[in-house]
Amino acid sequence: MAQPTSRADRLRLYTFAAPMRFYRLAGASLPWLWAAALLLGIAGLYVGFFVAPTDATQGDSYRIIFIHVPAAWLSMILYLALAFWAAIGWAFRARMASILARAIAPTGAMFTALALITGALWGQPTWGTWWVWDARLTSELLLLFLYLGYIALVNAIDDPRRADQAGALLALVGSVNVPVIYFSVKWWNTLHQGATISLTAAPKMAQTMLTAMLLTTFACWAYAFAVVFMRARAMALVRERHTQWVQELARGEATDGGSAGGGTTARSAQERTA
Repeated sequence: MAQPTSRADRLRLYTFAAPMRFYRLAGASLPWLWAAALLLGIAGLYVGFFVAPTDATQGDSYRIIFIHVPAAWLSMILYLALAFWAAIGWAFRARMASILARAIAPTGAMFTALALITGALWGQPTWGTWWVWDARLTSELLLLFLYLGYIALVNAIDDPRRADQAGALLALVGSVNVPVIYFSVKWWNTLHQGATISLTAAPKMAQTMLTAMLLTTFACWAYAFAVVFMRARAMALVRERHTQWVQELARGEATDGGSAGGGTTARSAQERTA
């Protein structure tokens, strides 16, 4: 007689993708994501640097916002995504959720570093200094340390489950910093300017500038998804290397590379991972 399935088991079964299914679905999406990142990035940078008009106050130095603003947005959103998946993996022991959290961390750290660097390049001609201990800049720097701390922590613990739990705790505590970054210009008298784009107000920039920023933002999103999916697929193979589906996939790829008739074997192994 079949044993009744608990509510938590049903939640894990139907809500979170298994690593073997994620591996195939993410692999199928990668060419589209890379193409979108390339095309949107080229279009956004072209419109931003060659079509958008010169700002009346800041001149051409403002054009760095087409890189700085998307990077700053992604730095915060990716950290929240990291904390979310880390918490899901911790609460429900969902392997793929914990893998996704680990895969997001390096990309989030890269966007945070890019936001800080481009902010300094923008601040020097605008503010006359490369860095000030402004509330937003300081909290963004703290976000970079949180990313690096998470990466260091999960890699310092040999047991993957314990590492995932410790990383999830750090990520959840650190997520408090994200609203501080976002609302810092409203809560304190900071040197950093307020939001240029708001859901409750009209844009404070020309339509061409807004188009360029949205294009580069979508390009950064596509790039982030592509890199995170690639890293997560590699991590899934390492984490699941002792499972049957990974061993079958490895045997299929080895056969495919060693004989002309191996394509059928590789496809068969990939179909069994679905």
